[in-house]
Amino acid sequence: MSYLKKTTVGLLMALMPALGTVAADRFVHFDKGDMQLCTSGTSFNICVSDNDNIGVQLALKNLANDFRSVCDASVTMTTDIEGARIVVGTLGSSSVIDQLAKQGKINSRELKGKTEKYIITTVDGRLVIAGSDRRGTIYGIYELSRQIGVSPWYYWMDVPISKHNSIYVDNGVYTDGEPAVRYRGIFLNDEAPCLTSWVKNTFGTGYGDHRFYEKVFELVLRLKGNYMWPAMWGWAFYANDSLNSKTANDMGIMMGTSHHEPMARSQQEWRGHPGKWDYATNKKVLDEFWQGGVERNKNTEDVITIGMRGDGDEAMSEEKNVALLESVIANQRKLISKARGKKASEVPQMWALYKEVMDYYDSGMRVPDDITIMLCDDNWGNVRRVPTLKERKRKGGWGLYYHVDYVGAPRNTKTLNVTPVENMWEQLSLAYNNGLQKLWILNVGDLKPMEYPIQLFMDMAWRGPGSEELRVKSEESKFDIDAHLNEFCETFVGSDKAEEAARILKLYSKYAGRCTPEMLDANTYNLATGEWAEVVDELKTLELEALRQYASLTEAQKPAYYQSIFFPIEVLSNLYQMYYAQAQNNALHAKGDAAMNQWADKCEACFKRDAELMKEYNTQLCGGKWNGMMTQKHIGYTSWNDDFPADIQPTVYRADSIQNVFYEDGKGYVSMEAEHFAESQVESGKSNVDSRKWEVIPGMGRTLSGVTVMPVTADVNGASLTYKFNYTPSANTQTPSTVKIHVVTKSTLDYLNKGGLTYSVSIDGGKPVTVNFNSDMNEAPENIYTKYYPTIARRVIEKVVELPFMVSSGIHTLTITPNDPGIVFEKFVIDLGGYQPQYLFGTESMRK
Repeated sequence: MSYLKKTTVGLLMALMPALGTVAADRFVHFDKGDMQLCTSGTSFNICVSDNDNIGVQLALKNLANDFRSVCDASVTMTTDIEGARIVVGTLGSSSVIDQLAKQGKINSRELKGKTEKYIITTVDGRLVIAGSDRRGTIYGIYELSRQIGVSPWYYWMDVPISKHNSIYVDNGVYTDGEPAVRYRGIFLNDEAPCLTSWVKNTFGTGYGDHRFYEKVFELVLRLKGNYMWPAMWGWAFYANDSLNSKTANDMGIMMGTSHHEPMARSQQEWRGHPGKWDYATNKKVLDEFWQGGVERNKNTEDVITIGMRGDGDEAMSEEKNVALLESVIANQRKLISKARGKKASEVPQMWALYKEVMDYYDSGMRVPDDITIMLCDDNWGNVRRVPTLKERKRKGGWGLYYHVDYVGAPRNTKTLNVTPVENMWEQLSLAYNNGLQKLWILNVGDLKPMEYPIQLFMDMAWRGPGSEELRVKSEESKFDIDAHLNEFCETFVGSDKAEEAARILKLYSKYAGRCTPEMLDANTYNLATGEWAEVVDELKTLELEALRQYASLTEAQKPAYYQSIFFPIEVLSNLYQMYYAQAQNNALHAKGDAAMNQWADKCEACFKRDAELMKEYNTQLCGGKWNGMMTQKHIGYTSWNDDFPADIQPTVYRADSIQNVFYEDGKGYVSMEAEHFAESQVESGKSNVDSRKWEVIPGMGRTLSGVTVMPVTADVNGASLTYKFNYTPSANTQTPSTVKIHVVTKSTLDYLNKGGLTYSVSIDGGKPVTVNFNSDMNEAPENIYTKYYPTIARRVIEKVVELPFMVSSGIHTLTITPNDPGIVFEKFVIDLGGYQPQYLFGTESMRK
């Protein structure tokens, strides 16, 4: 349900409580109406003045394609109003619209002086779309497109376009007023590997060129946006393709650059310039660099980002230097004024208080009143700060930088839409009602799969959430989330199925918001209390409900439903099942229960299914249209970043006689991670017997993990780890009579102050050798610089033990026995004559 009624223009602004999607009331019908616009297979003319803006002309080309898609109508552009079925133009730029206004056939007072407003009405048997400015006209054109059945997401989400034999329009005057937020747009960010791969596969370029951005700009305009930050990890918007900026300006998009890319320059463009990204030491080079940026886009409406952060989106320095940043901005404004030939105050500018830059503001730093100050969320959807009542009065106003995609601590959030609908609505409402009303930008990552959050963000930016006063007086004054979801879903499943689709989508966003795919692991939920089973069942139920609805859809409806609802639910449900299986496997392994194997199978099957789901999205969806868009790593995080080569199968254990056997494979050595033991024992000791166990500490050390007896205060008597390795002597090499065992432990110190901690090592059940591995790890003069500091800085202690070795083909055993608590084993290398010292101690060759 839209929030405007069919009425006279004079009453429109008084009737603006928001309900569903943000648009004019319905004036297009397919069965009857006051005027027949076209019928299937016919031709008709659209009148547009030659002197109107090029952005209007480009939008009309898209409208012509939309009429062709909906009813096979052929559209011709003409400058002659006679015989035209539709008249389109911008007040003050279109001679045709100006003439209609002069004749009193449209009310120019409703457009003159307005921002991005359109009116759609009927005049003398013609449909007239008139805009207050070029974007107002463009939005009117795309409102007609939307009402004849072409969703803003027809390309980016494959929302189907329904065919109709006739299109009718009603008499009256229609509009949706002016925007609540002046600058409204999206930020493509963190674009590797997904968006980068898709662009390469689709457009054949290693960067986003004007053909790619044309598709993005069209989406933004159809969503009534006007502003954008381009992708910047490996791309340079202005430099990669000279037509990028021209395309944006022609179509009506005002460009900006991200919070750490000042003066219309991409970070990538700085590469190769002499000196450091440091204004204190490299002012001349930086000024020249920035001057080129603002001169390059001087004939655009682009919003200039000012200020400075460190190179690569880092802090500028360890200490705040307010005076330096003030001088940066003062000089930037001089460069802007020089490039534009007018006062800097007449050029739109934005200063982002992102992360540590907020500290500069809190320390008293201020910028000229015409600059828009952008506040930010915490990267996870919570607004960090709002201006005081006094601060809200500044001329430049306040903006908001908001995230639904993020790369950073505690984990990247890139794979799926994990933003709960209510959370986003509540925080955007908070921001808007506290004065953040000049500029909104949404970090959307690769754009897909953030379709619904983008729709919600852009609609709220246009309308605003409604004032607090109105919300108290009337329920209908607030932004109705359920109505908004319903209308979004109705575009691709139809009115009869929209409510159920909206319910599923809303519930998915709730579940996904609990824990992102990147942060989920076997320990997220409590296995013992049944919590793990409960959340897995919730997602299984939702997946079945989504599957049931997906099966009921037409083939045309399925792609959009799959992308926005079914696929993310499938992926999330499968991930939950995978980690639940790992949790069950690990718990049974700790008990020595052979049932661990079935959960190991389940975990591995889910891991494989995840890859299959990604492959299906990339290669089968819409005939491979989205190939590359789902290549984001999301299984295997051990730190905040996805700096690992591929998704990693979660660790599981199996109960069989040849579990975890390592093979020499002709390398001359065997390398083994400590957690991959074949057998473990913790026999009865003096205390803490019932609770003692070998514990794997994931992520510890240089490679995989560490293994130690827990609790650390327990008696380690009877504790041991046994490893199995296969060695087959080669006829061409001399077989060793001894082997060297490299034992790698965490750099634990002699915390018991007993002269060193010890462990014992044996091969094939032979006599064990005891090693005191940390007796010299102290600050004694003979140790401090030669042994202590060099060792603890590398965080591990490597000891080499030489043991007799009875050469025979087949499986051998290595047994490690701790003699003191607190020893953490990380890796073992059995040197059979071929090992060369390596910082990561070689690569495993393990088979199960």
